[in-house]
Amino acid sequence: MQTLIMMKKYTFFLFATLIVKLASSQGYQVTLKAPAFKSGIAYLTYYMGNNFNVADSAAVNNKGIAVFKGGTKLPPGIYVLFLPNKRLRTEFLIDKEQLITVSVDTTDMVGKTLITGSKENIPYMEYQKFVATKGKLLQDERTAYMNSRTKADSSLHEKNYNNYNGVLNDYRENVIKNKPNSMLAALLNAMKEPTVPQSKPVTHQDSINNYYYYRNHYWDGITFMDARVIRTPFFLKKLERYYRETMPQAADSIIKDVDYKLLLARSSPEMYKFLLNWLTDEYISPKYMGQDAIFVHLFEKYHSKGLSTWLNEKQMETISRRAYMLMANLIGEKGADLEMIDSTGKAATLYNVNAEYTLLCFWDPNCGHCKEEIPRIDSVYQASWKKHGVKIYAVLTEDQKEDLKSAWVNYIKEHHLSDWVNVYQTKEMEAADLAAQKAGFRQLYDVTLTPTLYLLDKEKRIIAKKMTWQQLNDFLEVKWKTAPSN
Repeated sequence: MQTLIMMKKYTFFLFATLIVKLASSQGYQVTLKAPAFKSGIAYLTYYMGNNFNVADSAAVNNKGIAVFKGGTKLPPGIYVLFLPNKRLRTEFLIDKEQLITVSVDTTDMVGKTLITGSKENIPYMEYQKFVATKGKLLQDERTAYMNSRTKADSSLHEKNYNNYNGVLNDYRENVIKNKPNSMLAALLNAMKEPTVPQSKPVTHQDSINNYYYYRNHYWDGITFMDARVIRTPFFLKKLERYYRETMPQAADSIIKDVDYKLLLARSSPEMYKFLLNWLTDEYISPKYMGQDAIFVHLFEKYHSKGLSTWLNEKQMETISRRAYMLMANLIGEKGADLEMIDSTGKAATLYNVNAEYTLLCFWDPNCGHCKEEIPRIDSVYQASWKKHGVKIYAVLTEDQKEDLKSAWVNYIKEHHLSDWVNVYQTKEMEAADLAAQKAGFRQLYDVTLTPTLYLLDKEKRIIAKKMTWQQLNDFLEVKWKTAPSN
């Protein structure tokens, strides 16, 4: 069964809530007729990107018949029936008509499969047969092109490939033109890629124009008010490519865009749920610095306002806790002041550090990674950062047991970190924060791993976070090179 389902493990668990809540009370019945099988379990699945999610399963009787049945309608999309051997499968559409019979001939799964009870599947099966024929020709020409030994052969097979591809595209365009209200037309429209104005850009401006045209027309074939595209092989991949590659990765740009998409989707509850779930998953642990602001925005504008009612209490608690961990340390915001005691026993607050840049370092002398990284940070600090006005405010993260405190003091002495501001929080100070219901430094700076590094400017605004010391060094080098000279 594991070879069949192939379900991707997302970093969060929101997609699991998408499947179950269905719209109608009329129900569905999909009957599979596969005479080549006399027993076993068949699976009714649907596409989710490259994966197949199971909607239902049914036993095959001794006449080769399996009946999938439910009291509520299936959400529309492209569905796939897997036969008991889990290797053979057949695709079909499910839309409004959901009393469907799929008769399969295993000698020719595409050419001889018959689907009744759904008029949407008549053009879809014709399209499947056409694609199967032309797809083989395209593959043959691609293989021949790769094996060509002369320029003439290469040109011939390239020309043949383009001709077959053109025929396939013409077929699709004819479906869209002649059957505009069919589900197949909607799916083919959604699959289309925008054609850029300059196929071979000459100037840099040509490339820029192509980019903006492509981005502005990226979603031309898709309406976010139609949830049928969710259960297809292409929509999730299209969504991922758009936000990971096509859109500028600046948080402000993405926030503006997702708000518009979610506004469009509000009239399609399932699409709205899918988008908000996916966006939350995508940005709860972002790949680029500063994109945690997108997740915080999603929490503040949607989740905290009760606009994700399908989430259970545990899911909302996880989202809320993560959002509150990130709110206090967003890029561009002032970092929270820290009231600590230094290694000599004197008070040493973060805001009393007067520096062009302050490196805020959370670490632990018993952490193996810290033992490697702290000396390296000090080396680049002594060699470069210090002369540029950088100061280091280093916070001991672990509980204040005497043996740990002693190890901390010894480490500072052994590695000559005396010109760092080395600080810790006493047990009494931590208890006072708890009594006053004040957030601790771990929450204020999202400290879950050590070492954790933040870079603050002169006004203690966060300008970089959770980078390695090498990345911070590159960041600072750029800052210093581009800074106006006095």
